[in-house]
Amino acid sequence: MFGGALLFKPIENRIDTIFIHVSDLERSIKWYSELLGLEVKKGVYTGPIYTLNMRNGPVITLDNHCFEEDYKLIPSNQLLFNLSSSDINKAFKHVTEMGAEIVTDIIEHPDLAEFSIRDPDGNIIMVCTCFS
Repeated sequence: MFGGALLFKPIENRIDTIFIHVSDLERSIKWYSELLGLEVKKGVYTGPIYTLNMRNGPVITLDNHCFEEDYKLIPSNQLLFNLSSSDINKAFKHVTEMGAEIVTDIIEHPDLAEFSIRDPDGNIIMVCTCFS
């Protein structure tokens, strides 16, 4: 039933985890940690998952599918999600210095500015700054 009162709610209205499928877990841990300014947790990470705790919203879980013999990674050529930045120019400089592949340069709209990059496996991520 859409639009009406729902008495029983078996699925919560929230997202807990965003899964990013990766080919090299160690490389992706380092890349995403540098991207987000996070320290890499101590340990050896062979898989299958590593979770990046985000300040707000869902966590990001990197998954290398190491226990699935027939798994074939197919990077998404569509935007997976966006990350927020308070300064789009500083964010762009940061990803450029990291050596990230730039998909789109900074594009300014009336209410936001954004650009897109590829992670080491080719997945597309947007970074944006909303103007208020």
